[in-house]
Amino acid sequence: MNRITTLVAAAAATLAVATPMAASAAPWQTINARQARIDARIDQGIRSGALNRNEAYRLRSDFRALSAREADYRRSGGLSYRERADLDRRFDALSARVKVQKHDGQHRRW
Repeated sequence: MNRITTLVAAAAATLAVATPMAASAAPWQTINARQARIDARIDQGIRSGALNRNEAYRLRSDFRALSAREADYRRSGGLSYRERADLDRRFDALSARVKVQKHDGQHRRW
């Protein structure tokens, strides 16, 4: 009986630890997936008129610069933890700028 109680307690502890890790791992995206998603959001903003020409140009320039930085990092033999964190921070900032520019009330002036 004592052995069963110990196994049940160990299983419960494992489940309690694994559940938050699985939940936090679900929204994680690869660098390539983040790039594709941001690129698609910029395209959608251009098509809908939510981004004007200047906004789209600046966002595309920032996107290309970030892609070039990622390529430089990868050339050195893959992404280190520090490089991955830097790219994540920069992608977060670019994503926030896309959101702000799409919702700032300035519309297409093509």
